[in-house]
Amino acid sequence: MALTAFSALLATLAILAALTVIAIPEIGNRVNDHYVNPLLDEHGLRGGTAFTLVLLCIPILALAGQCARLGAPARDRRLAGFRLAGATPGQATLVAVAETGVAALLGVAAGLGAYFAARPLLDRPDARGLRPLPTDVLPEPWQIAAVAVALPLLAALTAAIMLRRVVVGPLGVVRRARRDRAPRPWPGALIVLGLAGFAGVVPLARSYEARAQEPPFWLVTLLGAGGAIAATIGVILGTGWISYRMGGLLNRLSHRPAALLAARRLTTDPWQGARTFAALLACVIVGAGAAEMRGYFRILRDLEARAAARGGYEPQRNSFYLSSMNLVDVAIVVAVVIAAAGLIVAVGEGIASRRRTYAALVASGVSRGVLARSILLQALVPIVPSVVLALFVGMRLVGPLTGDEVFNYGESAPFVHPWDTIGAYGALAVGAVLVTVTIGLLFLRGSTAVEELRTG
Repeated sequence: MALTAFSALLATLAILAALTVIAIPEIGNRVNDHYVNPLLDEHGLRGGTAFTLVLLCIPILALAGQCARLGAPARDRRLAGFRLAGATPGQATLVAVAETGVAALLGVAAGLGAYFAARPLLDRPDARGLRPLPTDVLPEPWQIAAVAVALPLLAALTAAIMLRRVVVGPLGVVRRARRDRAPRPWPGALIVLGLAGFAGVVPLARSYEARAQEPPFWLVTLLGAGGAIAATIGVILGTGWISYRMGGLLNRLSHRPAALLAARRLTTDPWQGARTFAALLACVIVGAGAAEMRGYFRILRDLEARAAARGGYEPQRNSFYLSSMNLVDVAIVVAVVIAAAGLIVAVGEGIASRRRTYAALVASGVSRGVLARSILLQALVPIVPSVVLALFVGMRLVGPLTGDEVFNYGESAPFVHPWDTIGAYGALAVGAVLVTVTIGLLFLRGSTAVEELRTG
């Protein structure tokens, strides 16, 4: 519940920051000369800044959805107690939904308090009267109210959807409807739809620019943010299909005990990867897109330097683009660390929830080393192709913005993908899974004791 509140706090701050940037008024020549950073002063750059802040909400919201899974065992015991006291199944589910909604509401309240408390502290104009942040403007009151209402409702709705297949009995037995059919590749269609929607932003902006008009912000947000969210959901849900197929492939190609145990788990519960790696994959998508934009800005800087050398003048050396990407990189790394912390808890709780199964395997002669390797394979086999897919989607989302060729100051150069940075994000994600699963294996010895086989 604390992680749910913290996720709501982060989402509130990110959305309010985006709304504050949008609230900056326009002045004559489209340059306000009110702020230190040109990303805030120039009209053409503010939309991208606000959109980037909205995109940062994707890993935050994915983490919020994962938080409901982290506290599932304790929540199930609590709901079973309510059933034992006479509550109906619907009332028990309503309690769980209300708990999530109240936690998100507290997080939103804390985010609003932090936002308004930080404004006077960060309002520090320099000698020229320029502010580092737009602390002199506020979003519309109805926008703030909409954020305060929508986020808790979204959290409660997410909890209700996650509990729709759960039946809580008075003895603490939770029966989940099993999926008899193998996962279908329909998330691929969601990825294609999301990429197509995001790609429509550039042609839309150009069509309005040809008519000397501004595209509606709601339409740009629908295509841009909606497309990015759809593609992200497609990658997360596609992990179920990937897990099932990789489990079947592992079962056919390997005959080692650890690999066979991992293959059986992957085919029996292929959706575990989608539940466990949701926040991490969202971070990888945003990271790949940020790496592409960083490469684009580097080419712009190099073209400016080339034009300056040819013309015999000093380049402006405006590095605010790359400086802004540094902030994005820090936010992504922090999100990966938060997601990794959630993975540790998820792996530990997964081992604890299957402790009788693991204890029975140990009692029948399976070594703990084989179990540890099977758990490690169960995590790594689906995450590697899922990370590759997430990197591809993140790159393709930004592709329409960067183009195949970059023009600046009369110079041009082909766009070169920053494979080193993209590979670093992929290695960071896989490494985070490897480290967190290894730490989670510390719970294995205590969960495979023979005493766990006792039934009463």
